[in-house]
Amino acid sequence: MLAGQGTAALELCDQVAGPLDMLLVPCGGGGLLSGCAIAAKGRTPGCRVVGVEPELADDATRSYYSGTLQTVKNPPTIADGTRTPSLGRITFPLVRSFVDAMATVSEDSIMETVRLLFYRLKLVVEPSGVLGLAALMTGKVLPQGRVGVILSGGNVDGPTMRRILAG
Repeated sequence: MLAGQGTAALELCDQVAGPLDMLLVPCGGGGLLSGCAIAAKGRTPGCRVVGVEPELADDATRSYYSGTLQTVKNPPTIADGTRTPSLGRITFPLVRSFVDAMATVSEDSIMETVRLLFYRLKLVVEPSGVLGLAALMTGKVLPQGRVGVILSGGNVDGPTMRRILAG
């Protein structure tokens, strides 16, 4: 499963000319993040991989920096794909080994990024999938060199999208 999720990073690397210096990846249970980190480091060992999650569901960030698996129960984030209680027993050590940093973003920045993608680029991206771009837009992560961002998923229901777009 991790290998399959890592293909997102491989596809991105294949579509850009030259190596990436930084890759931002959303984080929930850690599968997409660890898969992409392994793939990106395999392709470009010097690529800095940053995982991003909502402030309200920051278990992976706390786990990463403390070195101890942390949990959060039923986080009230709009990014429903990140409502996992913690990184998994397989993903936690992989995130610690292959990811260079973690960051968190606010609910407002998540919704603002969904709106930007919808209105400016005509893309429907679920709240969980915009976390990396939200981190760049808010300055939570400062770009270094050539930056790639994984945008993932379009699974957002009508009422949630209406709420976001009304903001």
